[in-house]
Amino acid sequence: MKIIIAGAYTIGTYLAKLLSRDNQDIILMDESQEKLDKLGSDFDLMTMNASCTSIKVLKEAGIASADLFIAVTPDENKNMMGCILAKALGAKKTVAKVDNYEYVAPGSADIFEDLGISSVIYPELLAATDINNGLKMSWVRQRWDVHDGALVMLGIKLRETCTILDKPLKDISGPEDPYHVVAIKRDGDTIIPGGNDVLKRYDMAYFMTTRQYIPFIRKIVGKEHYVDVKHVMVMGGGRTAVRAVKTMPEYMDVKIIEADERRCDRLNELLDDRALIIHGDGRDVALLQEEGIRNTQAFVALTGNAETNILACLTAKRMGVRKTVAMVENVDYVNMAESLDIGTIINKKAISAGHIYQMMLDANVHNVRFLMNANADVAEFIPQEGSRITLKAVKDMRLPYGMTIGGLVRNGEGYLVSGNTRINAGDSVMVFCHNVNMKAIEKIFNK
Repeated sequence: MKIIIAGAYTIGTYLAKLLSRDNQDIILMDESQEKLDKLGSDFDLMTMNASCTSIKVLKEAGIASADLFIAVTPDENKNMMGCILAKALGAKKTVAKVDNYEYVAPGSADIFEDLGISSVIYPELLAATDINNGLKMSWVRQRWDVHDGALVMLGIKLRETCTILDKPLKDISGPEDPYHVVAIKRDGDTIIPGGNDVLKRYDMAYFMTTRQYIPFIRKIVGKEHYVDVKHVMVMGGGRTAVRAVKTMPEYMDVKIIEADERRCDRLNELLDDRALIIHGDGRDVALLQEEGIRNTQAFVALTGNAETNILACLTAKRMGVRKTVAMVENVDYVNMAESLDIGTIINKKAISAGHIYQMMLDANVHNVRFLMNANADVAEFIPQEGSRITLKAVKDMRLPYGMTIGGLVRNGEGYLVSGNTRINAGDSVMVFCHNVNMKAIEKIFNK
């Protein structure tokens, strides 16, 4: 597959590195040679020091034979123009990163499709969705709903209160139990568990279940003492904060601490009465105490500095806040944040990359997510009639090592998958995979 990426910034470079592992034909272009040089020679891709809005350059890059053109520069106008030109010159699909919520509002997709832009992504809105999913359930690190909650994946940090520690999974998660443990992150390693594996204290365990059994999961992992989030304190009033606050449930009371006075004025205009805007430094312990940090159930750090966000969350935890969320854009800091027991970690480039990655896969693959903490992918596959996955029971399939099936949705209803399950064409099947090429999995679901 030929993929051209315009913009050697955070999302573009992350995506280029990610796709290079799949042996794709990748060209990364940028107007800064310095940015391209920083990639080094460790990744299997070509670079071009050029503008994505040049017809001559796009032709030289072979845009006529490109399967996917991705424009993720900081300039949304350049991204959109690059996509329009790329589509006109023969690219099959195009993706543009935008900074304007209006462009992703309902009803906008057809407008951009007519212009030649197959899809637009607004990273701040994607991040806001993940933030709010984390806040709605204070005891969960990550949550992913499939088909409006017909299936739910929960990433949970296990403590000594968990009642299912140190027991073989075959004894606690059989075919009749309402959950499956699809992956475990332990001491930096990801485990796709078998029946003899056990859960240990401080594991990050990924559970697949259905919505009605979420209270049951909460009970067995010993998180019933976690209070629901009603009072939220946000540090940093950027676009991600605005999107998150605008989409938070009405019952949440929100305070935003912003260091820039002019930005505070702008936040008051944007958010009206939805949040109380406080001018100050979110790292100021006295200010946090004055604004009621000890009566706050969640602290969300969304400044542009990963170190600041991590330290602020640690301070909030020390002051009694149970749920913390940190935006960590530097990939090198993600594992550190996890080791420091920061709660939910938000990385816009990884979230955006998952949405873009889906476009390079077949039409029967949906909702691809990268779980950075687990270094794994989870995706929704829809098997075709006569595909290999439909011919035998799951236990008789020779699935690739590192792949597990968590559940499926059939006729709108979620089901967990056991060894005796027969998968039908048209089912929505949830696949969790670690160190497995997604293209190899596609073959199992295609005719």
